[in-house]
Amino acid sequence: MSILDHHQGTLVRFEQENRLRRLAPRTGLDFSSNDYLGLANAPELRTAVREAIDRGVAIGAGGSRLLRGNDPEHEALEAEAASFFGSKSALFFANGFAANSTLFAALPDRHDLIVHDALIHASVHDGMRLSFAAKQATAHNEAQSVEDAITGWRAKGGKGRAWIAVESLYSMDGDCAPIAALAEIADRHDAFLVIDEAHAAGVFGSENRGFAAGLAGRDNVIRLVTCGKALGCEGALVLASNVITDMLINTGRSFIFSTAPSPLMAAAVRAALKLIRLPERRERLHRLIGIAGERLGATSGSQIIPFVIGDDAETMRIAGALQAVGFDVRGIRPPTVPKGTSRLRISITLNVGEGDIGALGDKLRELKP
Repeated sequence: MSILDHHQGTLVRFEQENRLRRLAPRTGLDFSSNDYLGLANAPELRTAVREAIDRGVAIGAGGSRLLRGNDPEHEALEAEAASFFGSKSALFFANGFAANSTLFAALPDRHDLIVHDALIHASVHDGMRLSFAAKQATAHNEAQSVEDAITGWRAKGGKGRAWIAVESLYSMDGDCAPIAALAEIADRHDAFLVIDEAHAAGVFGSENRGFAAGLAGRDNVIRLVTCGKALGCEGALVLASNVITDMLINTGRSFIFSTAPSPLMAAAVRAALKLIRLPERRERLHRLIGIAGERLGATSGSQIIPFVIGDDAETMRIAGALQAVGFDVRGIRPPTVPKGTSRLRISITLNVGEGDIGALGDKLRELKP
């Protein structure tokens, strides 16, 4: 018996259930990335990186931020991000997964309650597993469910702080959280509201600052903006009060014990923040989102369009057929989405044009049962 038999058996089971994942090359028209504004390969970001190299910015940080890895580029990015997003401070992480998991592992304590939307990011779930706080899932995008969870916890003797965890724009459904109602609940219960703006920042809100831009600067609001989606770079920014970011510096194990992100990437993100303030790319993207609504029958109203098929194998068959004729559309299966809701996740980016969206709509109608 081989030491690998157990894991090999698991992979075989995944394949039998049409849930085996494989890495695939990047080919065809981009209907699957999160590069919504087409910045990942933008000449402006290439120039920013080239200029940073020319002025001596290092490629690697050389250590954690608390050792020798704290570069002036990191601090410049954090200052500019805090100013742009209207936050009292910002803290730069290597990616959104690290930021979310660190935040929820480090901040809520054993007397607290984390109330999270049922469809919250996997990174939040991983952070919650490391937290001693109580956890409760609530019905998707239902503010009353959040209210009921907190009042029920208090009625049973809950004495600590409530933490409300949501995404402003959900990555697999493309729908939006009731931010204003949740902010009222947080205020009423003296709770923290943690809003992941991963898919909204750069695309929605005042000057593309995200759906929760109006809550900027509140002590009980923590926002997360990823840099690897609309900003076209890599990393994530936690936007919060100085007390919260100082707590993460002191207690966030992933931040403390990880090598700092590349200073070059911090320089690239600074350039991206300047680009997303300009209206032209956003206006073009929103025109494409409107066309997608007409040609694809999309109802999400955002750049993320879910086509729920249900069956895992059928989902992958249709995705494969689309890829075979030049459309990079990926199938999403459990456990990423709930069982029975396997889907094509179509994202609209500036890497495609109006004609591409129309052609995809024609092919989808041909393939979809």
